[in-house]
Amino acid sequence: MRQLQDLDLSSVDKAAEEWGRMMARLGAGQDRVDREMSAKLRQTWDGGAAEKALDRLDRLSQNFQYGYQESGYVRTLLNGCADELRVQQKNLKAALEEAESHKFTVDDTGKVTYPPIPEEEIPTQLGTPDDGPAWQHPTQVRAQDIADRIAKAVTKATEIDRRYATSLKQLTTDDGLKISAATWADVAKDRKAISKDTEAALDLASIPSGSTPAQNAAWWKGLSKEDQQQYLALHPERIGALDGLPSAVRDDANRVVLRTSRSELEMKIAELKKNEPKQEFYDDWWVVGSNTEHDKWQKELDELNGKLRGADAVQKRLDDAGTEGLPDAYLLGFDTNKLGHAVVANGNPDTADHTAVFVPGTGSNLAGANGDMKRMADLWQESSLKAPGQEVSTITWIGYDAPQSIVPEAMDKSYAFDGAPRLNGFLDGLQTAQGGPDASHTTVIGHSYGSTTVGAASMHGDLPADDIIAVGSPGMLVGEADQLDVGGEHVWAQTAPLSNDKVPLGGKIAGLGGFGPDHDPWDPPIVNVPSDEAFGANRMATDSVDHSGYWKEGSVSLENQAWVVTGNYDKVIDD
Repeated sequence: MRQLQDLDLSSVDKAAEEWGRMMARLGAGQDRVDREMSAKLRQTWDGGAAEKALDRLDRLSQNFQYGYQESGYVRTLLNGCADELRVQQKNLKAALEEAESHKFTVDDTGKVTYPPIPEEEIPTQLGTPDDGPAWQHPTQVRAQDIADRIAKAVTKATEIDRRYATSLKQLTTDDGLKISAATWADVAKDRKAISKDTEAALDLASIPSGSTPAQNAAWWKGLSKEDQQQYLALHPERIGALDGLPSAVRDDANRVVLRTSRSELEMKIAELKKNEPKQEFYDDWWVVGSNTEHDKWQKELDELNGKLRGADAVQKRLDDAGTEGLPDAYLLGFDTNKLGHAVVANGNPDTADHTAVFVPGTGSNLAGANGDMKRMADLWQESSLKAPGQEVSTITWIGYDAPQSIVPEAMDKSYAFDGAPRLNGFLDGLQTAQGGPDASHTTVIGHSYGSTTVGAASMHGDLPADDIIAVGSPGMLVGEADQLDVGGEHVWAQTAPLSNDKVPLGGKIAGLGGFGPDHDPWDPPIVNVPSDEAFGANRMATDSVDHSGYWKEGSVSLENQAWVVTGNYDKVIDD
């Protein structure tokens, strides 16, 4: 009891503050390595020696990032322990003060002694067991209550101390630590292991869920710098997914999510390979095949390898900042759920004069992120040339679960309707972080079924964008450009001839287009798609030879998109 009474919690607070300062130093170190040292080195040096130097810098960056995460865990646990113990210390002191006010004596074990009760206040007949509980003097009742409160405070304090000590013991590392996949998997494991204690120390319920980007931004701005650091360290997957937060904050959070996710994928793949089922082939006169168990195993392995390939491509784009004239990359979203998702920006959209958001179509997923990111890297290069002295940001938004087959999935409108709210939320979050709708000129580019998703997001007056470009579109669920939020004069269509790109025709057959408001029900039930003159979009020239060639370097197709992205509408070459 005396130990709790005399406990100096200011020393615990001070230790937590020191760990917080450690976090700040480690975070600054990582930022300097990634955005200054590595980026500049890639710009000016190549060859074998450069590769070795960059590898060492990458390891240094990971060391900083690992130390930041683990320091955050320690700091939060210390804060939580101090806060919980402070409550029990306060309860104990309140009980002791009450005991003193009644002239009771409390020994070191918590036993409460009270002055003798006058004989005249003790009844001569205390009753029998059948009459109920024996009579107690109010002094006895008060003393027992104080003793119970003291015992409760000490018991809870002991439990708190034991619980936090157990959690802190889990946060250990080895001398000469070398960061590996297992290390990052351990970071995620540590976070889960201490989750109950950290939730008590840091209000998990206060993290916005289902809120608007403006509400998310207000919550973040209302936190102290120390609390922001703790949320980043303990809940990066939640913070990185919050639309409306600054891009640099989301990038910091999602880089941790990327590291831990890659490690978890590598561990799952290794474990799966250890347990490969026996592959048995059968050959009967009517069928040739293999056992279903092995087929399921192979499918799972292929999916994991695909996600790992996508995660590696995202990491490479982050690492390639400064090479080939590319700007810093910002990871605005990442997870491996379902098909896997990644949102990668070239340049900081928060400060961009022109922002382009690319929504890919059928077959897009995390596994194929490299190709989609390449398209936006090329568009950034072209757009930057056309807007000298201005900042441009091009974003690959693999933020929804796109259909993975032409038939039957790409004929289903539900994928577009499911993805539309996510796209609107992301775009709204961009505007919030940028400072409002007039802070940046924003263009949304939908390719193939991605344009259908853009159409679903732009049918109700809430698409936060200035222009829409529909590329190789199978339909946007409306019959005329004027039915989209940005207005017909700001809708642009780009489609190769039918012999090169049959997707628009397929969309007509699937019914992904729409009828104009003046459609006569007696007319043929043929829907309009953006490449149709009747749709009313600005039709741009293209030299693409197929459904995927609209971003070829040096092409008219890419150049036209860049003119729209930078707001140079008069430079666009018409079809």
